[in-house]
Amino acid sequence: MSGHVAVLGAGSWGTAFAKILADAGRDVTIWARRESVAEAIRSTRRNPDYLPELRLPERVTATGDAAKAISGAELVVLSVPSQTLRGNLAEWAVHLAPDATLVSLMKGIELGTTRRMSEVIVEAARVTPDRVVVVSGPNLAPEIAAEQPAATVVAGTDSRRTALVQSSIRTSYLRPYTNDDVIGCELGGAVKNVIALAYGIATAMGFGDNTRAMLMTRGLAETARLGVALGADPITFAGLAGMGDLVASCSSPLARNRTFGEHLGRGATLEQAQRATRQTAEGVKSALAVRDLARAHGVEMPITEQVERICHEGMNPRLAVDALMSRTAKPESYE
Repeated sequence: MSGHVAVLGAGSWGTAFAKILADAGRDVTIWARRESVAEAIRSTRRNPDYLPELRLPERVTATGDAAKAISGAELVVLSVPSQTLRGNLAEWAVHLAPDATLVSLMKGIELGTTRRMSEVIVEAARVTPDRVVVVSGPNLAPEIAAEQPAATVVAGTDSRRTALVQSSIRTSYLRPYTNDDVIGCELGGAVKNVIALAYGIATAMGFGDNTRAMLMTRGLAETARLGVALGADPITFAGLAGMGDLVASCSSPLARNRTFGEHLGRGATLEQAQRATRQTAEGVKSALAVRDLARAHGVEMPITEQVERICHEGMNPRLAVDALMSRTAKPESYE
């Protein structure tokens, strides 16, 4: 394949994704916010901050200069915190090649605008929607870095670009599927972070499998309701980007949103949980944005509402449970 790939962001998933690309035969340049991290990757082939046990392939290099990473890249992979994306892209867009495909690894909704990440990319980079491809699904970075078998979804409106990304990340341990439902794939990835917070809270409170199964299934129902209201295909939520991602994020102790939720369930404040986890839990901010998006479209999302209250209004988790369980009885309807 011609043209190198830029991965903008040297966190866990960005680092693992660079390995995937290299193992699939691509030359990759990682942009790291700190030059010291880029230097460590170049000299030791390891990221000292994330997945330090992973030795990156020879095809991977790194730089602290975003313009250098982006220049001439056929694929530009975006793996930064969702709430910083717009500001970063405002600086980076001028360096994009005219026909570069932008690949979003981010799972969040922008605060204030309630834009999905692909929408932020279109606006901030001033590109047409067909140039944006979304990667979503159960993507726990440590497991993929260890080459455990996994699958993911590559979603976009341009079949040529989705096929390009699919072929660029297909390896012996990662099986990518294409999909044209960008809305569904992005919402599945964003809302599951919020539900994983709820799952972690419930786990830390000592609740068992019935409670946790309820949170996953009713959380998926919330996600699907919002997705359908926004024009998504409801079938998407039964697949990797819906149920698959939700199960992984809720059930795995590797999932940062679940872990963050456990701290909250043990009585930690938002600030204490942030200090303890030392990683971005996208669901914390997405809870606000998803709630606003749901209200704007008249969609009921009771679990999301309670997570938002716990995270941002200081509500006691036990009172949140009482609020959920005392809601008016109704049919289990997915219409």
